[in-house]
Amino acid sequence: MPHTFDLLVVGDANPDVVLGPLAGPLAFGQREQLVPTGLITLGGSAAIMACGAARLGLSVAFAGRIGDDDTGAYVRSALQARGVDTGALRTDPALPSPLTAVLNREHDRAILTAPGTLPATSGADVPAELLAGCRHVHAASYFLMPQLAAALPALFAQARAHGATTSLDTNDDPAGEWDPAGLAALLPVTDVLLPNAQEARALSGLDDLAEAAAHLAKQGPLVVVKDGADGALVHDGREALRVPSVPVRAHDTTGAGDTFDAGMVAALLAGLPLPEAVALAAACGALSTRAPGGTTAQPTWAEARAALAGPDGPTGPDAPHRGTAPHHPNDPHHHGKSQ
Repeated sequence: MPHTFDLLVVGDANPDVVLGPLAGPLAFGQREQLVPTGLITLGGSAAIMACGAARLGLSVAFAGRIGDDDTGAYVRSALQARGVDTGALRTDPALPSPLTAVLNREHDRAILTAPGTLPATSGADVPAELLAGCRHVHAASYFLMPQLAAALPALFAQARAHGATTSLDTNDDPAGEWDPAGLAALLPVTDVLLPNAQEARALSGLDDLAEAAAHLAKQGPLVVVKDGADGALVHDGREALRVPSVPVRAHDTTGAGDTFDAGMVAALLAGLPLPEAVALAAACGALSTRAPGGTTAQPTWAEARAALAGPDGPTGPDAPHRGTAPHHPNDPHHHGKSQ
């Protein structure tokens, strides 16, 4: 069966109101504080990842839920403007669209989210024909959508039965519980797990990052831990690999991890060896910090390859190789060697 899309992304989509950087602590008591920049832009981990993948040249569909309001209309049009198919983005007639405020301060940020339609998003919002017609399925913001989270093991298994690969970025758990029972069912059908360092420690219950990655990898997935300016730590269940980041002058780190996810999936679908795939993903995440918001500075495939090669080196393939057979990252023959 020919693939309709390279990538199906399942999860959250909402506007981000991004403000900052804040010079000091956030003040209450009706104090007004001024910051240099502010913007309204497309947010949601899944939505940012989908846009990053489309920017890299993949054909991308999005499945999720928004409200029947101006906020939802903005989300739909923003995804479409960035080349993402929204035919499976459901409009909920009763609940409002989600909304997130991001407050930046130095190298950190605070995130406030009104969930709106997110708790109502479910496995029924993911069309079976999309699962059967894509090369890869990515899910994000696991803890914000408990109904969808409960359905993900079956959805991932169904996608894999049709030959697709799968990936998961859980993001943070606002409740701090980290759902070990649910993840125990999901990780064995997840090809690539994409936590950041803090999330990897919380998911595993281990403080040492290498031990955390190894523990998670033993449950099934290739684990790619995003470690900020230190690049990424990869573990395939047998050995670890460290990949450095690309140095950039960061303006705003909002969505950098989601753009890393997009780069990782695009690189694996293009058939790049694991070390090169992770390096390209790290370059994508770093380059996305050059401007405010999660999607403004997302790189093209050529830009990411050029950042890896340097000013004088070749840029490699012009775009991911669409139409090739999907690579299964859990296949031991697909893994690169640690350096």
